[in-house]
Amino acid sequence: MLRQPTVRITVAIAAAAAVALLAAGPAAHWPGLTSQPAALNRAGALPLPGPGSRRGAQAGPLADAGRQRGRGESGGAASAKPDRSASRSPTRSASPRRPRRRRDGATASYRNPLRAISGLIGERIDQGVDFGGVGPIYALGDGVITNAVAGTAGWPGGGWITYRLTNGPAVGLTVFVAEDVTPTVTVGQTVTSATVIASMFNGGAGIETGWAAPDAWYTESQSAAAGGISGGGPFPTRIGLNYEELLQALGVPAANNRDQHSYGLLPTGYPVAWRQP
Repeated sequence: MLRQPTVRITVAIAAAAAVALLAAGPAAHWPGLTSQPAALNRAGALPLPGPGSRRGAQAGPLADAGRQRGRGESGGAASAKPDRSASRSPTRSASPRRPRRRRDGATASYRNPLRAISGLIGERIDQGVDFGGVGPIYALGDGVITNAVAGTAGWPGGGWITYRLTNGPAVGLTVFVAEDVTPTVTVGQTVTSATVIASMFNGGAGIETGWAAPDAWYTESQSAAAGGISGGGPFPTRIGLNYEELLQALGVPAANNRDQHSYGLLPTGYPVAWRQP
């Protein structure tokens, strides 16, 4: 009867000593060994969910393994991620690109200068080419304005604009726009095919446009160098027909006398085949 308390006391003393040894031993004898909770965290222990966590997110390798199971195996805690590739439209086979329509000759450098004229009517070829209609007139292409006046004797309606082309097959040649036009540019201004150079109004005469004399300060067409044909004809002049062929290549309506016999000369240096590559 006296042994039972003794045994209980001995067991209690041994248990207390073991607890003390476990508490003090690792820190004293194996420096650098982390405490058990930290080691468990690195090994993938599951911490308690934080207050902002919706699912008690896992951390560490075990959590990664759980996510892998959720993606790759059925029946896991996480649902498998749907394969969107199955719902996508089948990839279209690349269709061969249409070859670009080749623009050659004048069409590669110039645009129709009368493209915005309302009621455009192709009339006769004389020293230049006559047209009826109302609206803005553009430059053929890149150039520099050499003359721009609103009133000039000898041209019905009085307007006279010239510009020297600085690009394309007619580079260096001078273009004139006259009669029933009001200039919208100034001398020395650089222009492109997107520049409105004049406004055509309904003055009863229509406009005339063509090749001008090289010295564009004078309000003269190229008639002197083209055989000395005056404003009275005979028409059509060869130089007027040459300019009309350029306009034809750009899509301008045909003049009403373009198939008649032509007169005068075509000065040297003028392109003769506007659609030629």
